[in-house]
Amino acid sequence: MREQLAMARSSGSAGKRRGQSSMAKQRSPVAAEENIQIFGIHAVGAALRNSRRPVSKLYLTQNAERRLGSELAERGLSPERVLPKALDRMLGADTVHQGALAECDPLPEPSLVDLIEAALSQERPLVVLDQVTDPHNVGAVLRSASVFGAVGLIMTRRHSPRLGGALAKAASGALETVPVALVQNLARALLTLAESGFQVLGLDGEATDLIEDMDLRRPTAVVLGAEGKGLRQGTQAVCTAMGRIEADGDIASLNVSNACAIALHVLAMARRNRL
Repeated sequence: MREQLAMARSSGSAGKRRGQSSMAKQRSPVAAEENIQIFGIHAVGAALRNSRRPVSKLYLTQNAERRLGSELAERGLSPERVLPKALDRMLGADTVHQGALAECDPLPEPSLVDLIEAALSQERPLVVLDQVTDPHNVGAVLRSASVFGAVGLIMTRRHSPRLGGALAKAASGALETVPVALVQNLARALLTLAESGFQVLGLDGEATDLIEDMDLRRPTAVVLGAEGKGLRQGTQAVCTAMGRIEADGDIASLNVSNACAIALHVLAMARRNRL
């Protein structure tokens, strides 16, 4: 374990040296994201309970204010009372806001090394998404990661949705509890994971091996691609193992968030059997 942690730090330091001159440029897209909108009772409640989440403005209906009374008292916040129609105008008539909207700053962004160290020390998995752009899917993946004990999520800085809005609503609070690291180059990040002792497990419906039959005792990072496209060829090339989920029904493919939930459950059962 100590050797793996040292290797993670070494790989991360090397990456920082290579990209030091462009670090500010790389982090600017996230750093510039201000006034992220988080809506929905569960998402807003989780944001209020998260002391690391700065909340600049809070709009609540009377019912939502009642439901979030303990969170408001803990934070010492006084929301602006609004009618549901006002939130419809602010967010769009089709948005399911449940009477709650918070305007927030982004959370502090963890580094890849931060997540590697946490996963190795806690002996928990990581989730990696290869250009999954649908915010509802990413939010559902975060929720599954929280339910099944994944330490964090890794995504590309580009070709990934903003960490707020529909993503936060779909995550149902998990955006506040599952750290998200954004990387510039996914293949390089996967190589760093492999060098740090991880089994980098790519999920693909055409893979030969079933994940249910694989040796999952090593630290594992589960890599999933977008629906339709799946994992890019370059991503598959740096995975240390490829696997598929056993399925014998009429429909062969799964939604990416469902596939993530099943894979994380299999990993959770493997952890249980190790104890």
